[in-house]
Amino acid sequence: MSRPILRLLPSSALLACLMLSGVGQAFAAPRSATAHIDRVTTAVATLHDVRVRLAWPADMPQGELRLQARRVEAPDLGYRFRDLDWRCPLQRDASGAWRCAGELRSGGERMRLSVELGVATTGASLVRGASRIELHRNATTPDATRIDLTRVPLAWTQALLSQVWASGRITDGTFDAALKITAATDEPIRVAGPLRIDAASFDTPDGTVAGANLGARVDVDARLGERDRFTIDGRLLGGEVLFGTTYVSLQERQVELHLSALQEGQGWTLPRIGWNDRGILAVEGSAALGAQAGLRALDLQLRAPDLAPMSAAYLSGWLGLAGLGDLAIDGAADATVRIGDGELDDGLLRLHQVRLDDPRGRFAFDGIDGDLAFSGAAPVSSELRWQGGDLYGLAFGPSRLPFRSAAGALQLADAVELPLLGGIARFDHLQIRPPGGDESLDVRFGLTLERLDVAQLSQALDWPAFTGELSGTIPEARYADDRVEFDGGLAMQLFGGEVEVTQLSMERPFGVLPTLSTDIAFDDIDLAALTGAFDFGSISGKLDGRIADLRLVNWQPVAFDARLDTDRHRGVRQRISQRAVQDLTSVGNASIVGSLQSQLIGFFDDFGYSRIGIACRLSDEVCAMDGLGSAGGGFIIVEGSGLPRLTVVGYNRRVDWPTLVERLAAVGTGDVKPVVE
Repeated sequence: MSRPILRLLPSSALLACLMLSGVGQAFAAPRSATAHIDRVTTAVATLHDVRVRLAWPADMPQGELRLQARRVEAPDLGYRFRDLDWRCPLQRDASGAWRCAGELRSGGERMRLSVELGVATTGASLVRGASRIELHRNATTPDATRIDLTRVPLAWTQALLSQVWASGRITDGTFDAALKITAATDEPIRVAGPLRIDAASFDTPDGTVAGANLGARVDVDARLGERDRFTIDGRLLGGEVLFGTTYVSLQERQVELHLSALQEGQGWTLPRIGWNDRGILAVEGSAALGAQAGLRALDLQLRAPDLAPMSAAYLSGWLGLAGLGDLAIDGAADATVRIGDGELDDGLLRLHQVRLDDPRGRFAFDGIDGDLAFSGAAPVSSELRWQGGDLYGLAFGPSRLPFRSAAGALQLADAVELPLLGGIARFDHLQIRPPGGDESLDVRFGLTLERLDVAQLSQALDWPAFTGELSGTIPEARYADDRVEFDGGLAMQLFGGEVEVTQLSMERPFGVLPTLSTDIAFDDIDLAALTGAFDFGSISGKLDGRIADLRLVNWQPVAFDARLDTDRHRGVRQRISQRAVQDLTSVGNASIVGSLQSQLIGFFDDFGYSRIGIACRLSDEVCAMDGLGSAGGGFIIVEGSGLPRLTVVGYNRRVDWPTLVERLAAVGTGDVKPVVE
């Protein structure tokens, strides 16, 4: 990793430094001399079609040196130059030192290269604008070379980066360094010194990896030989990084960084990793990387003394993926993680008085404490506890969750009961298998609800004043790939009848635009209790029905196929009040049929009916309406019985869904009082 630092000076400049002493001494006396070299090969680069010309007029204190190369290739570094041309006035002082400084051109690039070859010292500098690279050597320490870099654009290292990261693109930033290079015989080359990086930015074409405004002040110590090794100690100075779904925002904080690495074949071992973002996250550990920087092993200990700032600094990417980007987190946590062969071997998470609060009101947990242990092999036990919380406004009390983990899965050791809405919600089983290999996160659970009070549920969700009980069993539910599939169903004792929910599934339950799909069936609902809850006039009788293929997006219906019909029962009166008739005709854009009897309706409080039926198929915000049967150009909604005989017919078979919802809301609040004609 540190070889490029040694080779930052362009190869043509290094070659010129090597050639100057020989060329100058050989051609100082004649007026001019030229040399044409087909190819010059060095350990760094190969120069093709090289021409050197020295013009030194007799009795003049200086001559002019010109070095040209048609092509320069440094394949190990990824650099290729064309048409290099360096001109400079060549001088020699009384001490025997040679100096030459002039313009260096390569294509459209123009720089200034200066070289000084003294008896005891060697120096060179390359300058372009505010950027400078300087090299210094001293004969008294022949094994040591010093390279100073000032405001060098990181983009100059793009070719080097491409050698190890083909898709990485440097977009901004500069660096400064004062490096000492030691190359003793039979010893690894050592490069050491301070390095400063400012406003570094990079990305990839697909945008999955990126960094912006990164700064660093570190000391680098690299030893390059058969097994390269290096250490980095210092500080990161703000910036932000995106790596897949992991987003780290340092803002302007200073993070202590310690890293050591040793080359192992095609990969690396990192015996020490240290990261200290004071007051937010401290990490210590080690790792091993395979070819192409793939993670082979990881052993980390993490400590987060305050989870509130950590959420925005380190967890926002993962939380945003789950639709929880604005989740408020308080408390503290510690964790250990061990990964082997790319798989999670074991882990331990300790939570200390943690509170989770979703600002959108979907859930909250208070006082979470305890351990959560994971094992890829031998069984381990752990337990989490919380003091209380709520789910979509439904409060629940304290509970404990005993866990057992073995063979790469985490599961409940026993069924867990939660007191909820005057009844019981029981998790019969729960198993979590973390992502690994080609498999995504997999969660499976079984749920039983016993005698939940629907009145409390209605109050919590701001529904009309429903009454009844909710019970049911979901033997198995599976969450994977941001989708929940439910087996079994839920049954509610509601308004004296039963409501059954089946074929239930959810997509992105905590993400953007959550989607729910289900079928709902109604049986023997008491219409008097139902219409009373909705302030919809009064209708007595029993109601059956279904809502098939119901689909909610962001909890709003976008599609369904619904039909509701009354069900005759012996001894059950079937009556409909004048208020209910008025509300029904207003909502359904219907009218009362029968001229004589419609004139008498105003004299009666309620009426007998034989059947009531209405259907709606919702698609593209339009309800296709139907009823008990056709009546001319309309459809029958209410079929009367007795005197006066009441028949209500709807004529609009295509109703705008938002308009229908507005009518229902207006009738439910009593804002609309239609007049029956």
